[in-house]
Amino acid sequence: MRAPAQPTAVDAESSAGQKAFLVGVELPGTSHDGLREQLDELTELARTAGAEVVGSEIQRRHTPDAALYFGKGKVAEWKALRADLRFDVVVSNDELSPRQQRNLEKEFDAGVLDRTELILDIFAQHARTREGRIQVEVAQLRHMLPRLVGGRDLSRLGGGIGTRGPGEQKLEIDRRRIRTRLRDLERELAQVRKQRALHRARRARGTQRTVALVGYTNAGKSSLLNALTLGGVEVEDKLFATLDPTTRSMALGQGASCLLTDTVGFIQKLPTELVAAFRATLEEVVEADMLVHVLDISHPAAAQQLSTVHAVLDDLEALAKPAILAANKVDAVDADGLEARLRQLDVTPYLEVVPVSALRGDGLERLRQAIADVLAESLRPVEVVLPYSAQDLLAALHRDGVVHGERFEPDGVHVRGSAPPALAARIAAAVERARA
Repeated sequence: MRAPAQPTAVDAESSAGQKAFLVGVELPGTSHDGLREQLDELTELARTAGAEVVGSEIQRRHTPDAALYFGKGKVAEWKALRADLRFDVVVSNDELSPRQQRNLEKEFDAGVLDRTELILDIFAQHARTREGRIQVEVAQLRHMLPRLVGGRDLSRLGGGIGTRGPGEQKLEIDRRRIRTRLRDLERELAQVRKQRALHRARRARGTQRTVALVGYTNAGKSSLLNALTLGGVEVEDKLFATLDPTTRSMALGQGASCLLTDTVGFIQKLPTELVAAFRATLEEVVEADMLVHVLDISHPAAAQQLSTVHAVLDDLEALAKPAILAANKVDAVDADGLEARLRQLDVTPYLEVVPVSALRGDGLERLRQAIADVLAESLRPVEVVLPYSAQDLLAALHRDGVVHGERFEPDGVHVRGSAPPALAARIAAAVERARA
């Protein structure tokens, strides 16, 4: 909430008790049911940010109003509701221009946020690591910069949703300082990318395959990671409970293992600022050997959520990666309902669809085997005489690949099998060095 008050420090609890009124526009070609689903999702976002939702309204229009986005008469009608609903903040389902936002604040004499600012606020609450906090601040500053035009006074920011992050650090910040801060943060993010690339290189040298869990927010990715790895990742029934990637080792059977990474969840209308700022984190998806898309099959909008994730993966150029669909939360759907829901899905990108319940443990062994099978299919054939000085590579082949046969001879170990691409390259290099 933007309150005409002196600046105050803001903590994660400061928005508790705020009342929010949600509004959206149904334009030609927009599905009414789809828009209502977005408003339901916006309600969950507002609650996750700490607000109490006291009402929501949809207006049908041919085009958005240039000055207010919504019609002036409808804004007056909503303004009249404030006396009874006593809302502190109005949240728009659609992104507002700086001018529209300022005009609406004057009309309502209350704070006005759009969906992007609300999501940014939630990210500001949930970022735990230094990397996560940098990425959120970059996204907030990029969104804030054009909104300083025309005298949007940061020194008048008060507590509540939409005001966490950089605003609480330096309330009188101006455009020049924002640009300076952005340059500093982007240098830090560049360093993060370098460190992450080095970390991935070390993992590649270790030959373990990587599997990224992707999916819509609150689909159960963290719960599934815990169920498959006993990872102890914090799980909350909230949107965007996980922002920072977490990696755990997962056993695949017969001594083999892989690295399983939980990544940030996706959502409809994911702000472009966040996709750009979280590029370093999302590189975990791009660099993974395969993806496991976790879908909440019990959700009424499961097909829409699947499509949203496909769109983000396509933007990241990761949609063509080998992937399995884990249809999660089958414990909340009966058998007939599950089959009907699965028939509604576009499962074209997936090598296999595995119904699972991270809560009850249903289907986990089948999922584990499906992951092992996909990783095995991408192994490269290896048939070499491995020098005895490279026994670490033989151990790695037993651990991360498949050994079809081995024979110990005076010149080395004659081994035949299949290896992950990175390990196959290391074995080939070791053989070449031995020949030199």
